[in-house]
Amino acid sequence: MDIAAFDIGGTSLKMGVTNASGEILKSDSVDIAQQSREKILEEILAWLKKNPSCAGIAVSTPGYVDPGTGFISMGGTIPEFDQFHLKQWLEEKTSLPASVENDAHCALLAERWLGNAQQINDFLMLTIGTGLGGAAFCNGVLIRGSRNRAGEFGCLLTSRPDDSDIAPHTMGNSCTMTALRENYARQAKKPVDEITGKDVFDAFDNDDDIATQVVSDFYEDLSACLYNLASVFDPQTIFIGGGITERKPFLDELAGHLDKYGIDIRIEPATYGNDSGMLGASYHFLQNQPADDK
Repeated sequence: MDIAAFDIGGTSLKMGVTNASGEILKSDSVDIAQQSREKILEEILAWLKKNPSCAGIAVSTPGYVDPGTGFISMGGTIPEFDQFHLKQWLEEKTSLPASVENDAHCALLAERWLGNAQQINDFLMLTIGTGLGGAAFCNGVLIRGSRNRAGEFGCLLTSRPDDSDIAPHTMGNSCTMTALRENYARQAKKPVDEITGKDVFDAFDNDDDIATQVVSDFYEDLSACLYNLASVFDPQTIFIGGGITERKPFLDELAGHLDKYGIDIRIEPATYGNDSGMLGASYHFLQNQPADDK
């Protein structure tokens, strides 16, 4: 069975065709930064039209997602997906079976299905990108919570709020590529739209004073997050996904900041990198199909 797999991110839509063995037969991506829900859905339908052999649709998307109904109660970095029945919409438009799952959950499922967590019963997935997502696999089960909101590690506090505006004090406001870019742009007095995460790390590698401080703060906050997660879940391994893991010194730099916490837990990059979302979405789709259809 060929599956049309989609990973909706904060800035790009990854599109692929996968099979039941987890092979990616073809893939592409488009920029969706600042695009509306309508434009994103148009891109999905266009991909399906180009790949008529696909017998189902698997979607990874940010936010609070009911994995059974595909209803998105909160769209995260895609606010126009708030209160949206994406699974229902796709099935009505295409007459194909569809599934929708949270993006961090998909990254975790890909690791469990095909990656380095196949034999691990207790592990976490932390995804760092436009936002910060997470998922927990404990005692052999993906933890979802009573409202499918478990694993929102980006909501963890890094400092005590002094008013009702909690967001500036969360991990999602300090341990993301968005935060890294914004912090550097603010201190360097440059437009944030002209700064990429690579720009910041390039400046860091060249001993730029501002980048040195911003990157150090980023690693310090991320280390505190990992310490808290390790203390709560006691996992065997914490996997980290997102574009930052493509930086070769990333794990060594992070380890230097983690040393003082004495965390005796493996930290590894997600095995399939930016393909994790599509693969995990495909696995979720397959798990929800009748046995004869897989």
